[in-house]
Amino acid sequence: MTRTDDWHIYTGTGQPGAEVDLRTDLPEPPPWRVFRGGPALPLPAGGENENTRRIGAPGADTSYPADRHEIDMVNAALLLRRPLLVTGGPGTGKTSLAFRVARELSLGPVLTWPVTSSTKLRQDGLYEYDAIGRVHASSARASGVLDEPTDIGDFIHLGPLGTALLPYELPRVLVVDEVDKADLSLPHDLLAVLEDGEFLIRELARVARRTPKVVVHTADPGGSAEITEGRVVCRAFPFIVFTSNREREFPPAFLRRTLQLEMQPPNEEQLASMVAAHFRDASGGSAELIRKFLRRSESEGGLAIDQLLNTIQLASSSGLTADRVAWERLRDALWHRLSTTGFE
Repeated sequence: MTRTDDWHIYTGTGQPGAEVDLRTDLPEPPPWRVFRGGPALPLPAGGENENTRRIGAPGADTSYPADRHEIDMVNAALLLRRPLLVTGGPGTGKTSLAFRVARELSLGPVLTWPVTSSTKLRQDGLYEYDAIGRVHASSARASGVLDEPTDIGDFIHLGPLGTALLPYELPRVLVVDEVDKADLSLPHDLLAVLEDGEFLIRELARVARRTPKVVVHTADPGGSAEITEGRVVCRAFPFIVFTSNREREFPPAFLRRTLQLEMQPPNEEQLASMVAAHFRDASGGSAELIRKFLRRSESEGGLAIDQLLNTIQLASSSGLTADRVAWERLRDALWHRLSTTGFE
């Protein structure tokens, strides 16, 4: 899809080199979504290795033919500065969507926050303070074991959401993966952060009079950021993708603060593009394998894209398909039903 509509910043190709510069082409946010964090930080470099692992190697010949509704919803989330709640069955490309947006719009490395039933907003998403480590370091310095002075910032590590809310000049991309697995309190706890675009690091606020500026670790490998008076305030609200397998309902207040996108299982053309992105030298036999996969997926209530990619990887290995009976038995084992209830 080409950029024929003025409001389409993201076109759905998932390929680098888009003819768009978010510094000038992204419209101003609504007045109620303006944030004043600063000074503005540049996006960190890198991320393409992870993009390739997730969505395949870049190249115009392997671009993913995204659905028009999907493109519209991504652009609406970008323009309104609202998170996107992406639902759908396993393997429908919910997480991959964030990587396609990051690659096409040159938004740097994607931050990921995997959610479990024990996930908590502050220590897992916003920041973690290693109080015990600081006590041990202070004791080691007092006893002469450690010569270097210790700073409180050495023991504060921003989480994925905390890092995404730093005052970057352009939006960071964040995936909050399988948010429906969290305790019911997490969606409620997220409300203020999503609305305000900021949070307080209490441990830094307590020392703000003596040390107003503190450098802390971020969720980027080797990353750091300077925090002033203990408060993190975003500048460009991050592009946040909440993924959900529809395992539970979300509170109305959470849904009101997000835009919702239902991902449909990929069709034959989309699967062929995904396969081409991961297997540049795939043989023509992959087309027939894709058709068989789609038939099996329909009969089994939905299969994941990974199951197809794993099969093609094995099929491309020398000798594995020579014994047709053994190969079909192995293929059927790989294409196992994901659940007894399909995608629900």
